[in-house]
Amino acid sequence: MLLQRIITASILASLIALGVFLLPIEYFSLLMAIIALVGGWEWCSLIGIRSPIKRGLFLVLMVIPMLGIQFWTQLLEVAATILDWTDIRTYSGALEWLVVAPVLFWILMMVMIRNSPGGILKLQLKMRYKIFIGWFILLATWMFMSRLRSFYGPEMTMYFLLLIWTADVAAYFVGKKYGTVKLSPEISPGKTVQGMYGALASGALCGGILCLIYLFPMMISADFVLLSALTVLISIYGDLFFSVVKRQRGVKDSGSILPGHGGILDRIDSIVAAAPFFYAGVFLIYRSVS
Repeated sequence: MLLQRIITASILASLIALGVFLLPIEYFSLLMAIIALVGGWEWCSLIGIRSPIKRGLFLVLMVIPMLGIQFWTQLLEVAATILDWTDIRTYSGALEWLVVAPVLFWILMMVMIRNSPGGILKLQLKMRYKIFIGWFILLATWMFMSRLRSFYGPEMTMYFLLLIWTADVAAYFVGKKYGTVKLSPEISPGKTVQGMYGALASGALCGGILCLIYLFPMMISADFVLLSALTVLISIYGDLFFSVVKRQRGVKDSGSILPGHGGILDRIDSIVAAAPFFYAGVFLIYRSVS
């Protein structure tokens, strides 16, 4: 099973890396959209939506805002022409503010899981809220992965992915060798506090290496090291969030599309939580030096 997981992970990582560096921005965004939509299909299964028609409707509700965001500038140009309102073009940067909601959501989830794991496991939400949460977090993942690649380039996008993957590997091996204290036994018995510390250390180390490669000034370097560690922390609780959903549903995996790994959501759970947070941090760091 471990060998199968390694092979699958290696193939996926290679394909994603090729996509990050070789695909034009529009096609990379399309790739992220396909991944998010497959995740949306699995989310419907996790929350108990079995009807293919209802699942298809959920995906349509994801695609519509994706198109609006993707063609936001063009839509503003059309509106400026039709309404004869040239100032509307100044709203092209309004989309940046959309990062606030998912960042706050994931911070809230982290606090709730940390302080009341049993309570969040017993939490019973109405179906419409579950639908909205899945729509919201997957749409945000697509949006801010696409914008990270578009505005900050393939190198920063690849750094983010390597950061999450490295933290995942560090958490596994440090937890396996030194793990004694369970991080959240009610939700995920396999995760340990020591594994979390290993992941956080790997995040800080990745941030330091990035700063050395690009010779960032001391202040910027400190910001990136802190951002990297905090992004890893959020990613860990993103993983735990999906563990909560799967435990409530009584399943081990979100799907079976990936041999040895389960579903797409099982592979991107950390990224779903971390992408908006990392994007917001990079945006603030670059804004502070511009």
